[in-house]
Formats: sequence, C-alpha cells, structure tokens
Amino acid sequence: MKVSRRLMVGRATFLLWNAFTSLLLIAISPQPHRGAADAFVSLTAAPSVQKQLRYSCKRQRHIDFALLAAKLTSEEVKARLDDSIARLREKDKKTKLTDPDELKIVFEDDHLVVIDKPVGVLSVPSEPGVPSLIESVFARYQKQQAESPATCKANITHYEPITKMHQMVVHRLGMETSGLIIFAKSLEAVRKLNTLFRTRKITRQYEALVCGHVTSKTHGLINLPLMRDYEYPPYMRISTDEHQRHLLELNVTMVGRKLLRAPLSSLTHFQVLGLENFRNSTDLPVTRLTLTSISGRTHQLNVHCAAYGHAIVHDLVHGFKGEAAPYGGLAFEETISNDRASLELQEQLYEATQGDRMCIHCKLLRFKHPCTKETMELTSPASF
Repeated sequence: MKVSRRLMVGRATFLLWNAFTSLLLIAISPQPHRGAADAFVSLTAAPSVQKQLRYSCKRQRHIDFALLAAKLTSEEVKARLDDSIARLREKDKKTKLTDPDELKIVFEDDHLVVIDKPVGVLSVPSEPGVPSLIESVFARYQKQQAESPATCKANITHYEPITKMHQMVVHRLGMETSGLIIFAKSLEAVRKLNTLFRTRKITRQYEALVCGHVTSKTHGLINLPLMRDYEYPPYMRISTDEHQRHLLELNVTMVGRKLLRAPLSSLTHFQVLGLENFRNSTDLPVTRLTLTSISGRTHQLNVHCAAYGHAIVHDLVHGFKGEAAPYGGLAFEETISNDRASLELQEQLYEATQGDRMCIHCKLLRFKHPCTKETMELTSPASF
C-alpha cells in the first residue's frame, strides 16, 4: 500500500527528530534552583522503543510501557469517526455569538488585533452558519475599513487589505478555552504571523487548574508525541508503537489521511503556581499551573495533563468520563506523575463542576511584532 510506505518514512524522520529535540531540550532547559533537587522533570517518549524517560537533576529512570491497541477494522473506525463528528457539530451549534462592539480588545493597530476570547465561543466556524469569534472580528474590521480605510505603515511596503474572513486567522483557541488570540488585519501581517507561529517564535502561556496536588515537581518539561486516536476519532492521544503499527492496516480512502499521519513531537512546559482547594473546599485539592505550549499541537495541553495524571478541571473531552481516551490514552497506573489524582477525587471534581467551564485560559502572548518589530507582551488574567 502506497500510504504505508509514506507513513513509515514519515515515522522514521519523526524518530530522528524526536531524539534530537529531546537531547537539545535537556541541554537548554532551565536548571532547578539550589536546594530543589527534584524540581525539574523532563518526560519523553519515543514510539520506536516505547520508553518513557523521566529526568531529574539527581537521577534518570526508564519506565517501559506498552498499550495493547484494539484491532478495529476500517469500517468500525469510520463509523466511530462519523458518530463523533456528528456529536461535535451539534455541540458547536451551542457556541455563543459575540457582538462586534462588545469584543474585548487587548491590543490593536493597522496590522493585527488581539482579542480576549470568552469561553464557549468557537474561534472559527466548524461549518457554514455556525457562529464564531472570527465572524464578529471580521464584521468589526469591515466597519473600520468603511469608516476609515487602513493606511500603509511601518514595514508594510504595499498594504494588502483583508478581503475574506478566513484570511484573518493565524491560530485558534478551543471553544472551551478562553484568553488571548491574534487576528491579522493585512495579508502581509498574515504571512509574517504564520512564519512566527511556524518557527515557534510566539510564546503562548496558559493558566490552568488541574485535578489533585502536584507535589513531586515544581516545574518540568513534558515531551510526549501525539497521534490521532483511531479508537476515539478524531481526538488526540499519546502515540505508542502498537497503535502506530495498527494504522498500517487501515484503509486510507475510508478513514482519511489525517487519521494516518505520523506522530507529532509535542512539548509542554509546566510551572506550579500554587496548591489550592477547589472553591475553598476541604476535600477537593487542585493545582494552579502555568502551561507553556512549545509545539502548539491540537489539544496538546489537555492530553499532556491527562497523561501526567492531573487532567484539567472540567475537561469533558480528555478528563474524567470524557469523550476521548482517558489519561491521554495511557492506563491509569501508567500515567506519568507519582502523585496522580485518584479516581475518587476525579469523580468528586467531575460532580462538583457540573455546569462550570473548563479551567484553562491563555494568559500571555509574547512575540516580536511582525511589522514594527516591537517586542510585544500581552496579558489577560484568568477568571477562575
């Protein structure tokens, strides 16, 4: 099968790149403070050898893990995918429509606008007719253009205005994620912002509440590759060798190329901000984290937190009783952290947060302005 050969070549390239980035990141990662011997942890997984490497400044341990992949047929995978897509489309229809005049503008000039996105709003429409944030942003932009056409400034030599809604989009936030999101206001800005995201020159930091107290480490790097989960399509999971092998047995025409893509290296840095009790309760411990998305993969932070053993509070996809594979696709006892949140605690938090929002918010964007070259650092406080 032609796709099998392409997949194998892609995975071989991925393995080499994963090994290189793992060594590089270990070398350049910040060193722990004196007296905090166990403060730094780096977690990496290479699909070829199925090893989970855990580093601290005093020791290095290797923990083997293997997951037995379910042998689903292409027809079964396609049926699951169709069912999931249908449910997601129904969920998307519940998105809120934001009044263009009520958008919370954090920064704006002739080249770009940064919005503080509310929770429960799609960044872009999943299908025609579904409301989304970009619809309101584009309507506001069109009104600005009609009232006072933008002029050429800074390094934009030939100003090319945006003419279509989708042209403003350079990245996205999930519907249940609030916080800072950038939209471009010229084609030149689109190209330059896309380059900044592609080369990882835009820092994105999130604040999150996760289940349980993270006490064993104060900060660290999670380096676990992601893949599409054919058992719970179209969601993401931690890539394993067993699951990768089974992809070669699936029919690309039936399940689609996206599901058969090679694993993606995925890097998340976490920093413990504080140990808390949810809503000041005495028996619902949670941890407030700063999460830095280095690689920016789809659902990366959600999957990594779940695989670490501390799912994001009220994550109805990757958390307790979620729609995706639990614990990022790992078994409960194979989650990374030694102080993983217990099943009992996860269930209690699940019950206590019914009707609430998912506790994750993009609180900081740091980048060099694509046109003025000014260093930008924009912030937004979390509401939880």
